[in-house]
Amino acid sequence: MKYFFETYGCEMNIAESASVEQLLISRSWEKAEHPEEANLVIINTCSVRGSAEQRILGRLGYFEGVKKIRMGDLNAKIRLEDMKYAAEFYKQNGALPLTLVVMGCMAQRLLDDLKVQYPVVDYVVGTFGKYKFGEIIQAVENGNKPFKIKDEETYTFAQYSYEQGAFSTFVPIMHGCNNFCTYCIVPYVRGREVSRRVDQILAEIDFLTKANVKEITLLGQNVNAYKGEDGTTFPQLLEKICRHIDETKSSIKWVRFESSNPNDFSDELIEVIKNNPHVCQGFHIAAQHGNNEILKRMNRKNTREEFITLAQKLRSALPGVQLITDLMVGFPGESEEQFKDILSLMEEVKFESSFMYFYNPREGTPAAKYENQIPVEEKKARLQKVIDLQSKHTTEVMSKRIGETIEVLCDIVSRHDESELLGKTEQNERVAFKADKKLIGTFVKVKLIALNGNTFKGELL
Repeated sequence: MKYFFETYGCEMNIAESASVEQLLISRSWEKAEHPEEANLVIINTCSVRGSAEQRILGRLGYFEGVKKIRMGDLNAKIRLEDMKYAAEFYKQNGALPLTLVVMGCMAQRLLDDLKVQYPVVDYVVGTFGKYKFGEIIQAVENGNKPFKIKDEETYTFAQYSYEQGAFSTFVPIMHGCNNFCTYCIVPYVRGREVSRRVDQILAEIDFLTKANVKEITLLGQNVNAYKGEDGTTFPQLLEKICRHIDETKSSIKWVRFESSNPNDFSDELIEVIKNNPHVCQGFHIAAQHGNNEILKRMNRKNTREEFITLAQKLRSALPGVQLITDLMVGFPGESEEQFKDILSLMEEVKFESSFMYFYNPREGTPAAKYENQIPVEEKKARLQKVIDLQSKHTTEVMSKRIGETIEVLCDIVSRHDESELLGKTEQNERVAFKADKKLIGTFVKVKLIALNGNTFKGELL
């Protein structure tokens, strides 16, 4: 039997899709080349932005047509040219059912309402219902009718979140968020913070070592707020992981973590990073805004000054560090002067890159009901100014590194030149360089010789 995943949204969704895929592989399922020929299609959804949900609803409409074709209903309203694989599959195999599962944050937000509005969906699996996937898969294998998933209150971590054959992978260590930023849907669809047991994390690292993984990223919606059952803090966990990697002579060389909240980026954490060469020195720390009044209305727990102090501490302790951030423009009531505080923060900190976006109301969050919503055209204009400034800073910051000799993890063959590989630096930058594809999955020394957009050009040494 064959499966197909469509995964939207954050790294946690990617990790959770990979954990379900491990379960399918263990039961001898094969990955379908096209979703139209799969027995089981799983759509892992995102609710952070309304545009993501709209795209997913469009896909549900598409799969409604695919299902009809798979069962031999070649209705004239269905555009067969858009579903050629489903039509060909029907011609070759006859009528066969397709089971459609929607999981993830959008599934959690809508739950039973989604199946009522879109009967094409066979299973709606919320954030806390993923433990049922074994039963879902068995039901598909046996040709049983779909059953209702009971949503639990306790989040269960998957044993492994490894994608078959990968040398770089995610390791979820905590889940949920207690911060309740007024614009954010995450606490409502992911729930409160839950930390994974230390022994489970180390056991997964041992499994990844056997798979010859070279790099891991510790994941959480608020990763550095981790607190284990035994009281282990995130800095202590990071120290344990690095020590475990050394003691077991693990294949894992680099350890990353995201996403970080500035409130939980302690001096102790900086000291652990400084003393452990396994920890990569590129950090994604969300600033969101540069004005204290807006930060307060967002229910962010730090000030502009505290964020700048954190950036200064990191750069003092870690000379090679690079900082990435999130920046939101157009929050309700944002004045022109308050918006300019984003630009001045950028000038002061000089982020290497940023995830930049304008505020979109999310139903169910406090900010969606705030007065003084900013017109879309104004939000777009402000966002363009942020994008332009970040582009300037990215070029400025990255250009300073030209001439350096650095270590690079070879990643994939370049789409633009098959004689080149793309690799990633410790700071998670991209580097293109001439090299044999046999080096993919290994660490090499590369000299940075030029910058092309946001990608370095390198020379293999």
